[in-house]
Amino acid sequence: MRIGLLTVSDRSARGERPDEAGPALRRKAEGWGWQVTESAVLPDEQTDIESTLRRWADGGTVDVILTTGGTGFGERDRTPEATLAVCDRMAPGLGEAMRAAGARRTPHAILSRAAAGIRGNVLIVNLPGSPRAALENLDVLRPVLGHAVELLRGDPNAEAGHRPSHRPQT
Repeated sequence: MRIGLLTVSDRSARGERPDEAGPALRRKAEGWGWQVTESAVLPDEQTDIESTLRRWADGGTVDVILTTGGTGFGERDRTPEATLAVCDRMAPGLGEAMRAAGARRTPHAILSRAAAGIRGNVLIVNLPGSPRAALENLDVLRPVLGHAVELLRGDPNAEAGHRPSHRPQT
């Protein structure tokens, strides 16, 4: 699976704070055998986020784009809006699953505005900016991302997982 990692943070983009979430996500993804083919750190500017998401999704180099940061209630937090603007179809179950799992650890998880959607055949998912929360949310998604990519690629065997393995007895 080919992954794009986009960190959205004004302070990290200005060099005032190191990006910790992006490298942590890279280590985890590569540890699972995934290939990180794109990565960047951008300020919380919706037009810049949209442009990067479009370029990566349309460029044929990624299957999944994971963003980290910009999903909270802050005035400059615009990552979900950028994601919604570039996606053709939404995947709300991914955000719902991340918030539900996070709420078991902290009630603040339900304040996440993380979105997920599809542009062409690329899945885009917003993760929190906190390295720990980003990794925990990626753990929630891991069991389904491979299958999602198979479906988006049009893999003829992808639908096999949706059919019963045996006929019901009559």
